[in-house]
Amino acid sequence: MATAVPRPTGPSSFTAPWPLFGVQACRTIEAQALAVHPHMTLMNRAGRAVASLAMALARPPGCPVLVLTGAGHNGGDGWVAARHLHAAGWPLRVWEVQAARAPDAQRARRDALASGVVVLHEPPWPTPSGRERLAPVLQQHGLLIVDALLGLGAREPLPVEICKAIEWVAHAVDASPSTLVLSVDLPSGLQADTGTRLKDALGQPWTVPAHHTLSLLTLKPGLYTHEGRETAGQVWFDPLGTTPARPGGTPPPVQAHLVPSSLLDLLRASRIRKGGAPRHGGHKGAHGDVWLLGGAPGMTGALRLAARAAVAAGGGRVHRVELEGQGPAGVQGVCAPGEEFIAAVDDLAPEVMTRALPALRQALAAQPVVVAGCGGGPRMAQALPELLHRAPRLVLDADALNAIAGDGTLWSRLEARRLRGMTTVLTPHPLEAARLLGCNTAQVQGDRVAAAQTLAQRSGATVVLKGAGSIVATSGCVPWINGSGNERLATAGTGDVLAGWIGGAWASQAGVGGIGSPAALHDLVAACVHLHGLAADRVDTATGQCETAVLPASALIGDMARELMRAAHGHQR
Repeated sequence: MATAVPRPTGPSSFTAPWPLFGVQACRTIEAQALAVHPHMTLMNRAGRAVASLAMALARPPGCPVLVLTGAGHNGGDGWVAARHLHAAGWPLRVWEVQAARAPDAQRARRDALASGVVVLHEPPWPTPSGRERLAPVLQQHGLLIVDALLGLGAREPLPVEICKAIEWVAHAVDASPSTLVLSVDLPSGLQADTGTRLKDALGQPWTVPAHHTLSLLTLKPGLYTHEGRETAGQVWFDPLGTTPARPGGTPPPVQAHLVPSSLLDLLRASRIRKGGAPRHGGHKGAHGDVWLLGGAPGMTGALRLAARAAVAAGGGRVHRVELEGQGPAGVQGVCAPGEEFIAAVDDLAPEVMTRALPALRQALAAQPVVVAGCGGGPRMAQALPELLHRAPRLVLDADALNAIAGDGTLWSRLEARRLRGMTTVLTPHPLEAARLLGCNTAQVQGDRVAAAQTLAQRSGATVVLKGAGSIVATSGCVPWINGSGNERLATAGTGDVLAGWIGGAWASQAGVGGIGSPAALHDLVAACVHLHGLAADRVDTATGQCETAVLPASALIGDMARELMRAAHGHQR
């Protein structure tokens, strides 16, 4: 029976981490399952699962169904689904885009034809010339499209007939909101490991725009990161009555885990008990100090946002140090040589203490969490050598990352931190990650999990590769892929909020024994990333829609704090 897995653009309410398997591991799992089940068992189960979900999703009930089939086992699943839908009385046609070549798919096709399923060898309406005729038909009757074209075996270049079918589906979706697309296992054209779109012989990328995807046997990383976030829609899962390994066998390697909501307990534990009741007896000193360094002219807002987030995340005392500022008359550089600017108080967060750089240097002996780089400007490179050498717990963002990417000496200092027992978190977006790795953004996005893991291994840090389906990677740990968040966060300052929140949450752990291992920090950072996305996923309970198209960073902090407590009181969605 299909299980709803958190929607890539929606909330997550499951409590255990879902394993995500790459293509090779999926093939191993499939081979193990085929070895212990009678012939055609898995394909028959898959087809029944597709048909059941299709009937549950279709609007209006009983609307026409068009199943698109390819040559492989994915197409075989489509033929079985078509047979069950036809038996249930649904008006149905199969568009045989490619002739079935896999023996099991050929058998499924014969069984479907014998049951009376009608086959088309061309689309029911021409495309794109017949789009005007297509729209009124779809609007009147609705249409459910079952995409069973390509599965794990898809390779570049995509065949011309597959690309034409994907184009037809895209036109049908554009023509009417009454068109619903259900993809079998993967949206056809999506690479299962990476979430990238496969290309045709001319280099044009193609992917079916699915509203729903039923992942079969295993969940795949590509459904949750990069372009899979946009194309997979609501992800459903059916293990087809199997387990990842036979009893006594060796389970295949997990490529990543999907972040579960249960990790949010890590963010509440220092102040809030399970169930939402506050703890008693603590004090601000028990929740650690956070020092934030950055704030170049014109970018002081970035540092202020990060500081406010550190307060909301639970840091006991939060200090803000601006590397460059203005004197009393608002003029740059009015301080005497050797003096440091002390920033103005943030009226929206007067609890954040404003300090000068020498005070931070003195405070490093007390082992605070330091967040550096939010709007740091050119002076960040000058401050980094001492921070890299002395700060035991360091979160590096934005300008700090760019400074390290451009300076081999700073990179060497970063690498040396692990050997000296110091801990680091890096929070790059794809361009910053590319600079650190010495490659281009397309290479990072082409395999986001691998890029994050490589950066974590080279730097010795916990890495948050931000973007659609953020990756959290730490050497020696299975990566996390975050399934929350959406483009409401695509606005200036939201990354600063995340960096500050990580710093505050990390500092607050002093009240519950601190972070004792890289794995514990790995989980804590993933919890922060997940909460960051959940705040953007919040919808109005009356309308079921987001209240605003953009979630400004200044509003994000409060939304994160409220979302954390909603989860504490069991208000999962």
